[in-house]
Amino acid sequence: MILPNYHDGSLVNLMAAIQRARGGSTSVPDPDLLSANQLNNTHHLVLLVIDGLGYDWLQRHSPAGILNRHCIGSLTSVFPTTTAAAITTFLTGVAPQQHAITGWFTWLRELGCIMRVLPGQPRYGGVDYQRAGVDLSKLFHQPPVFNRLPCATAVISPREIAYSPFNQTHRGCAELIAYNSLQDLFSHIQQAVHTLPAPSYIYAYWSRLDSVGHHHGINSAASIAHLGELESEITRLIKQLAGTDSVLLVTADHGQIDSTLADEVQLSDHPVLMNCLQMPLCGEPRAAFCYVRPNYVDTFVNYCHDVLGEQFTLYRSAELIENGWFGMGAAHPELIHRIGDYLLLGQGRAVIRDRLLTEQPFTQIGVHGGLSRDELFVPLCVFS
Repeated sequence: MILPNYHDGSLVNLMAAIQRARGGSTSVPDPDLLSANQLNNTHHLVLLVIDGLGYDWLQRHSPAGILNRHCIGSLTSVFPTTTAAAITTFLTGVAPQQHAITGWFTWLRELGCIMRVLPGQPRYGGVDYQRAGVDLSKLFHQPPVFNRLPCATAVISPREIAYSPFNQTHRGCAELIAYNSLQDLFSHIQQAVHTLPAPSYIYAYWSRLDSVGHHHGINSAASIAHLGELESEITRLIKQLAGTDSVLLVTADHGQIDSTLADEVQLSDHPVLMNCLQMPLCGEPRAAFCYVRPNYVDTFVNYCHDVLGEQFTLYRSAELIENGWFGMGAAHPELIHRIGDYLLLGQGRAVIRDRLLTEQPFTQIGVHGGLSRDELFVPLCVFS
């Protein structure tokens, strides 16, 4: 099994190089692939994050495309390999070990409920952080990376999430630019490069490849066609940025694998397992954090080994912190509370799902969160 390479080969290291290149400081090493010194002298530094773009997937489906031609290698994502954890790393510059966002569903004991942390709603539904009167500066302790950079900064986000409490909190002092379409995104990147004073750092995020993968499969014709659309827009952008002394970095938060209904375990089909749990599953279907009732630990462990052992590997959650799954250095004080007692890590293409009374049945073809190569490794493409 491969773990994230937080020493010199992960998204956290990429963010360290970006911080140093824009005048910030961090104790995290640069990635082996790209040093801050290679970025220092550029006027405009643009980071484009394409949600769901895996390194091996890109090589398989567009080996001669503009992204692969400019790919200098692969980085590992963070753990879990999911948007909630990785995007928070892009926005704060630190690993999940420090920001403690551990999946789409995260138990926040400060609020007394399981939250969908990015939209900021309780899992069962209800109002978001802002309407509930939650002071997000007290909930999310890591300051935005943009506040630590002595340069002009901008965040370019899809309109549907740009003004969410989570996004507003984590953009800090950066200028917020909302867009409506793929063409709009690239138009705003070009405009930001031409209008922001140098030096600048521009962070842009595109989510549609991930959503197409979820609905149709990452290896579907729809996903491959969308990659073609992205590469066409990137080709056009590179021409438009000529002469601006800009560097465009393209990477991703994670990759995906395709699953089938046969790979899906429904918790409701395992009442013995359900009875061992204190609360619904947290984290991700490929990396499920389990909170176990104290008197049912042996039953839980034995059931996971005997019944689910071919599909999932069971780990004690505390050992994940000790073994560096979430990052290096001192852990966020709430991290241990947000990863349950045990982790069920999907093997092969296995996922495990549960459902609340307020949730409708659903399935996804493209999935992520685990530690397969396709989920963990993302490309680093450099255009200068």
